[in-house]
Amino acid sequence: MALPDIPVISEQGDLTGNARALLGEIETLLDSLLRTGDGGVVDIRGLPLTEADRHWLMAQLGQGEVLIHLDIGGRSRIQETAFPGVWWIEHRDENGRLASEFIQVAYVPELISAHPDDVESGLDHLRSRIADLS
Repeated sequence: MALPDIPVISEQGDLTGNARALLGEIETLLDSLLRTGDGGVVDIRGLPLTEADRHWLMAQLGQGEVLIHLDIGGRSRIQETAFPGVWWIEHRDENGRLASEFIQVAYVPELISAHPDDVESGLDHLRSRIADLS
């Protein structure tokens, strides 16, 4: 193989700098979460990020201790990053294709919080079970 035939792959890939800016936005949201209790959501797929940007951002955020999988109209993956309060969330459709991807800054991701209607239904169900035990 001659030198011109050897492929050259840059370790940097095609980074645009947009992921670096997004990291700053995440910092602002995390600060807001601590000061006011309000975090926020960033739609990864709605931003002009290259795959290299996305991988760079994943590497910067790292992985935390919590990983949650949900099966609701497709599979969802909720990964705490190395920074508590920053969550990387992916939703896949019934065919396994990535449907949405975002970062949520919150103490607990909204997706896993019980809805009051569900809690009420659970209470009714528990009361029925207790009554059946009598």
